[in-house]
Amino acid sequence: MWHELLLHLGGGAFLAAVLRVTTPILLAALGALISDRAGVINIGIEGIMLAGAFAGVVGSAATGSAWLGLAGAILAGCALGAALSFAVHTLKADLVLSGIDLNLACASGTVLLLYALTGDKGMSGSLASKVLPTIDLPLLDRVPVLGAAFGHQHVLTWASLLAVPLVSVLLLRTRFGLRLRAVGENAEAAAIAGVRVARTQFAALVLSGAFGGVAGAFLSMGYVSWFTGGISAGRGFIAIAAEVMGGGMAAGAFLSALVLGAAEALATDLQGIGLPSELMQTVPYIVPVIALVLHAARRRGG
Repeated sequence: MWHELLLHLGGGAFLAAVLRVTTPILLAALGALISDRAGVINIGIEGIMLAGAFAGVVGSAATGSAWLGLAGAILAGCALGAALSFAVHTLKADLVLSGIDLNLACASGTVLLLYALTGDKGMSGSLASKVLPTIDLPLLDRVPVLGAAFGHQHVLTWASLLAVPLVSVLLLRTRFGLRLRAVGENAEAAAIAGVRVARTQFAALVLSGAFGGVAGAFLSMGYVSWFTGGISAGRGFIAIAAEVMGGGMAAGAFLSALVLGAAEALATDLQGIGLPSELMQTVPYIVPVIALVLHAARRRGG
């Protein structure tokens, strides 16, 4: 049994599952990275993922287009990022408490709206929502392991991988990224240099919300094909852990998200060999806690 499991873990099917599970975590982690570098960590990314998942399903059902549903998810994420910025910069609310409030509002609000639209508090099965496509690479089918891992991946999985170098370039090679990092490192010095701190942080939160919206859309239009309350299942918080573990770099966030995604995929596989499902379901949440403790210990020792 264990021998077969080890062979499975080294195969392309398991790697494909890891990439699929990693996708929403990576997208949300990149969003958290952008806002964090501006000095406003997006604690509300969990709620934004929920709103994005809901908007994607409803938007695609209403328009008959999966791509318009994705656009709706992005708009929902941007709007919530702007709302979080409004609460912090205009109403002078606490950033962390505002993010927690956003998570709670989205968790209950999406279920309420689902009930208002469908009369069902469970899932959106009655809505004719669409699913975003999978990209097939037939030339890879002949390549062992890689063919199974990359030959039939979701379009948003490829988008998340492409986003890693793009976010890195944005943060390190553009004027916007320079201003973003300047504000995050020392807002007062940046303001003296002429950088509009509130505007920069507003842009960072809106962009962070867009990534969270896409992450949510993947959950309801790729990972599964429906919306249900709590579909994000704590992945937003796991994404924040991945961003922290990544050391403020896009590549680091990617590697951390990959490790956490592998932990979730492994937990799912271990349930299949008879280990208690209740125990295995805790693995995706225990691993980031352990990783953060080790990360903090390493930084303190350094």
